[in-house]
Amino acid sequence: MLGATFVANDVLAQSRVSYGNITAVRQVELQNQGAQTTGALVGGLAGLATGSGQSSSNRALRAMGGAAIGSRVGSAAGSSTAFEYTVLIGGTNTIRIVTEKAGLRVRDCVSVEQGQFNNIRLAPDERCVAAAAAAPPAAAVSAADACAAATQQLLDAMTDEEFNRAERRMRLLCD
Repeated sequence: MLGATFVANDVLAQSRVSYGNITAVRQVELQNQGAQTTGALVGGLAGLATGSGQSSSNRALRAMGGAAIGSRVGSAAGSSTAFEYTVLIGGTNTIRIVTEKAGLRVRDCVSVEQGQFNNIRLAPDERCVAAAAAAPPAAAVSAADACAAATQQLLDAMTDEEFNRAERRMRLLCD
């Protein structure tokens, strides 16, 4: 039985590493729903406690007000900024990864680790050149896939320049 447990842990520990270039970076907000719920509960209890000795309608009103304030405080405390990176792997596939790691830019060569845990790290440019050379030629990618990728780049555009470039690309590949 010990051997079976060992094999299961090996399967979970396996991960795949791919190399590619970042094509888009987008800032996103992560919300912790638990923090908002906890804030509402604590605020509601605090409001109820402040109404001690008051009428039941006054206590209920204070509890509702405390819950609303606690929910807002919990929501503000439970949110954090993260970054969504779109990485072009081998010139044909894209991967999106969300992380709190900042500082990566469009065109950076990165390694993307996928498995039990996902991670993105800066990698030497030689890794991305080798990965792109091993990929099938761009002509092997179907027209539908190229159009879908161009459309996605248009949706991911963060600046006017990126949008204009993606729009031109989409018109060429999708018309």
